[in-house]
Amino acid sequence: MNGEKEKIMRRIREALTVPAPHPGTHGQDGHDAENDASPDEGIAHWLPQVGEGFDAQAELFARNSAQLKSTFYLLENEAAAAQKLAEIAVAEEWKRVAAHGDGANGAATRKMVSGLKLAGIWTDSGYDVREMESCDVGISECDALVAQTGSVVVTTRSAGGRALSVLPPHHVALARRGQLVADLPAAFELIEKKYAGNYPSFISFITGPSRTGDIERILVLGAHGPKKLTILCW
Repeated sequence: MNGEKEKIMRRIREALTVPAPHPGTHGQDGHDAENDASPDEGIAHWLPQVGEGFDAQAELFARNSAQLKSTFYLLENEAAAAQKLAEIAVAEEWKRVAAHGDGANGAATRKMVSGLKLAGIWTDSGYDVREMESCDVGISECDALVAQTGSVVVTTRSAGGRALSVLPPHHVALARRGQLVADLPAAFELIEKKYAGNYPSFISFITGPSRTGDIERILVLGAHGPKKLTILCW
């Protein structure tokens, strides 16, 4: 046993003599320190660049969504969003829906979800976790969409608690065009401006549906949460 322990410790000591690769070089030779980002540039140097204006940012968000296996619809207005939601409900044969209708745009959300004429629950009035698990979809509002990463920002207030965006197998996030922000710094700034002094107990950046690649590096969706993520933006 001591012999095996010594072998392990020897390997650790040998590994510690090798300098770690510089962040961003992926261990490649020929690193040029002169081209590094200065401390003033911060982490932004390493993040994807985002174009100016809504059209460029919406295009980037759509591209990131596709790569993340989530579905993004940019729609003309609320009526078009309601129509698209109804089409998805029919295509996927939803029977039960869970939703949150007490957010910043609660009236519109309630109108859209009620128009589906499906059985279900509203998180506003309390719910049984087992009942929510039996729903085909969870429909929530959100706080922001991040073009840079394709992320949906939700909080306990915008998403009706912690469970709605996690338990049902399909999560549908409802967003307005004005909620699309360029990058992560802008998203954090929005959260700080909106909730400073009274932050929600839960803030999450949802970047695509739940996934894992632990077993033989095979991507599996829905391993620890929703298998599908759909974003309707108008």
